[in-house]
Amino acid sequence: MSIVITPGEPAGIGPDLVLQAAHQGLGTPALIIADPAMLAQRARQLELDITFIEAHTAPVRTAEPGKLHVHPVPLSQPCTPGKLEAGNARYVLECLQLAAEGCLKNEYTALVTGPVHKGIINDAGIPFSGHTEFLAELSGSYPVMMLACPGLRVALATTHLPLRKVSDAITPELLTRVIRILHAGLQSRFGLDCPKILVCGLNPHAGEGGHLGTKETQVIAPVLEALRQEGIRLLGPLPADTLFTPRYLDQADAVLAMYHDQGLPVLKHKGFGQAVNITLGLPFIRTSVDHGTALELAGSGKAEVGSLLAAIHQAAQMASL
Repeated sequence: MSIVITPGEPAGIGPDLVLQAAHQGLGTPALIIADPAMLAQRARQLELDITFIEAHTAPVRTAEPGKLHVHPVPLSQPCTPGKLEAGNARYVLECLQLAAEGCLKNEYTALVTGPVHKGIINDAGIPFSGHTEFLAELSGSYPVMMLACPGLRVALATTHLPLRKVSDAITPELLTRVIRILHAGLQSRFGLDCPKILVCGLNPHAGEGGHLGTKETQVIAPVLEALRQEGIRLLGPLPADTLFTPRYLDQADAVLAMYHDQGLPVLKHKGFGQAVNITLGLPFIRTSVDHGTALELAGSGKAEVGSLLAAIHQAAQMASL
């Protein structure tokens, strides 16, 4: 097993997290795609004793604490922790593309990604809405974003959309595709034979029988009924304000939220720092941290490494099934 890791935005905490994780031990063999000089400079700043081993291909067979196998990709511009540089946007995407292409060629078992800064990539003139969409386009697949922490998994019907566009995006075709991918992913990636999925409504009180909106009665409920006929265990549409309670969650394997900020605040409240972002629907395993670049913490040694270690552990666990 060999996992490939991209630290993400070099001015953020991604490099710090990779170095901190390597210092205590990644727990599984992994190859980092990054600029080794940048990593070495950051390690000195963090006062971490790390030995860097140049490795252009997998497999990496050891995960010895204090050692880091690095596939070198040079930065385009010098990097200062905490200071974004648009000139390094292409470096970030080059690392990600190399890692994903390696997964597609079966050179790596799984991909673990550190946080990127969407704004600076777009400022560089490169249209970019997120890891999930980038990897889907590269692999020609349809992604479903799911975050998981101990005791809760939340998938999203729509991801990075303005709220005014969410309702129009929720169509029978989209929901059918997302639920089938979620169901299949829970089976193949988590070993659940017959997973039970709770489905949120879109509107307050799940539309209140049509008085607060008709998306539930006209779209969501008919899709759920049709998929139940295929043998998928679905409960909903349920009001999001009561779905996230033990009465429902104790009997569920995952929740499907209709939009980003309907489900993820609950997930992050429950498990921030230990949660993992998982992309289902790709032809390879991909996990990520549950947080952003935290520029103000870069180079300080104060970044919490828990989510990266959880992402690495989750990727290894999924790869072992």
